[in-house]
Amino acid sequence: MSFGEPNNPYGAPQGQSGYGYPQGQQPGYGYPQAPPMPQGGYGQQPFPTTMPGTVSAARVLLWVIVGLQLIGVALFVLGAVGVNAAKNDSTLKEDSNFQQLADYSTGMLWAIAVFAAAWAVFALVLALKFNSGGNGIRITVLVFAIITAILGIYPFIVVGLLHTVLAILVAVFVGNSAGAGWFNRPRQPSY
Repeated sequence: MSFGEPNNPYGAPQGQSGYGYPQGQQPGYGYPQAPPMPQGGYGQQPFPTTMPGTVSAARVLLWVIVGLQLIGVALFVLGAVGVNAAKNDSTLKEDSNFQQLADYSTGMLWAIAVFAAAWAVFALVLALKFNSGGNGIRITVLVFAIITAILGIYPFIVVGLLHTVLAILVAVFVGNSAGAGWFNRPRQPSY
């Protein structure tokens, strides 16, 4: 049985000779090369080398949250100092509007100011870890954003609306596939 027989099912197709290559050409010459392997391995997406736009936007939004927290700290401190100073004023003791404000203890206002400052420091640390952090930072940012959104809704409805919107955007930008790719990328070991 030779490959030249027309009824041979294992032979070369009609009009061609040899082993499936046109006569005069050898395999590998003139044929396109296979595409290079992606960085992530065969069948995976390549790992990003620069921070994706949505992840960078999430980091910027964290910086905005830090700024808003610091403004809130200043307002709570001023409120605590003002309420403490005004409690001793005899003209305000009969004012019903002030008495409603004075019902909040200055200790409570100071506690809120300290909590807001701690939350600002937490957001600052997370924003600084975007370049070097791994998947643990990504999960921490997601939890931070969800808690910030909830805190923005419940106790501070009007003032916290901006915090809520920013936190939801941070959670979406970090939680999407670009965020997962950025935080799960391989890193060079530091010796």
